[in-house]
Amino acid sequence: MTELVFAPQLTPKTMLSMGVFGGGYFDEDHPPDDLPPDWFADAQLSTNGFDPSCNYFGVAAGQSRAVWLEKGWITPEDPLGWFQWYCRYTLGRRLVNVDAYQIKRWKAFGARHVPQVKKNCEPSDVFCRPRQRQALLQWAYDPLI
Repeated sequence: MTELVFAPQLTPKTMLSMGVFGGGYFDEDHPPDDLPPDWFADAQLSTNGFDPSCNYFGVAAGQSRAVWLEKGWITPEDPLGWFQWYCRYTLGRRLVNVDAYQIKRWKAFGARHVPQVKKNCEPSDVFCRPRQRQALLQWAYDPLI
């Protein structure tokens, strides 16, 4: 089996502090018990569910959980989706088949979106394509490319 290279540019803690998923990914008033509390010290969190103003670029980006479910992107191991998997992966959990599936999705996302931002935006214009950049951030790619 060919090893999948997985080299995210941002940690979950950095992503949370920058502002991702409208501040409402975990649907809780407190951090999940299986994640380090310090990841949430500077997190941009919403007290009222999804709030685009909590996102780094201040825009909504990505699909809803309903779409994630419809598309089959949710695995039983991580019922909240890719970011939950990434948090647990970062903490050392390994599930060979799930890891391969999520890493393949991560690579495909970056392969589509990173070149589009680089092609269509001036390097100094970090607010060019804000939705696409927000989506990159939510997949652990540096949106300030």
